[in-house]
Amino acid sequence: MKKHHTYKFNPHTLSYEKVKTNFKDTLKKVSFSVAFGVVLGVVLMVIGMKVFESPKQKMLQRELDVMERQMDNMRQAVKRNEAVLADLENRDNSIYRTLLQAEPIVDSIRRAGMTGQNYDELEGFDHSDVIKQTAKRIDDFSKRLYIQSKSFDEVYKMASTKKERLDHVPAIMPLRKNSCSIISGFGTRYHPILHYRRMHTGVDLSAKTGTPIYATGDGTVQVAGRSDQLAGYGIAVLVNHGFGYQTLYGHMSEVKVRQGQKVKRGELLGLVGSTGLASGPHCHYEVWLNGKKVNPVFYFFNDLTPQEYEQVIEAANQENQCLS
Repeated sequence: MKKHHTYKFNPHTLSYEKVKTNFKDTLKKVSFSVAFGVVLGVVLMVIGMKVFESPKQKMLQRELDVMERQMDNMRQAVKRNEAVLADLENRDNSIYRTLLQAEPIVDSIRRAGMTGQNYDELEGFDHSDVIKQTAKRIDDFSKRLYIQSKSFDEVYKMASTKKERLDHVPAIMPLRKNSCSIISGFGTRYHPILHYRRMHTGVDLSAKTGTPIYATGDGTVQVAGRSDQLAGYGIAVLVNHGFGYQTLYGHMSEVKVRQGQKVKRGELLGLVGSTGLASGPHCHYEVWLNGKKVNPVFYFFNDLTPQEYEQVIEAANQENQCLS
């Protein structure tokens, strides 16, 4: 192959002279060419990556698009399920538990343990906020669903024993309605013996000495007679009905049952008297629900017509002097 030479014009001699090249000059030229080629290649590759997507990038982008759609669908599904669960919770409290006379589950219990969850591992992504929010909603939903499931187990158990439960709930007056009159109701009243106003935790039914007093629901006699537990009530009977209910019958003249005896609704417990801190013959009657004393007149519904029930409520709400 014919070798090519490089010539350079010399202005002094006005002629072209052959350029002599050494190894160093040749190395510089080669190095420059290689460096230029590398830089040009990198620039072209960057431009190509920005303008043209590789098959792998296209696949990753498709996967990202699918995941974003799935995330949106998941958020919508969680939202729909939250609405369904909220309706179940409302029915549980407002219908099922009300019909079965059970305490509703408060929001603080339904949402217990929903805070404090650590979502740090979801940080550092383009959609971290959305992912964290969705994860938290799913966790909260799972906890609420678990509590609701346990509640339905309890409701089912209560419903399966509904007849037994209704038989045990105090639902009649302790005296025949035509044999007594309501003298004092539930609330702050003036005590005739202690001579000051205090909470009257029951209802006073005035009647003649010896008037029969009946159990207002099925249960077991817990106390019969005088007891330190019921000091001030004189001769009294305390019946445990189960399901959180207890009833107290005070100031009797005589007891007709014994401790531990099973009784049915309407069964004779004792006779009206004026023992203990009483100013006259009457039956002091109380209803306890889960250890708390509640207004007994709300449990007279089986004995009274709607009109009679309104009259009893009105009489019991009058502020007057109680008999015990």
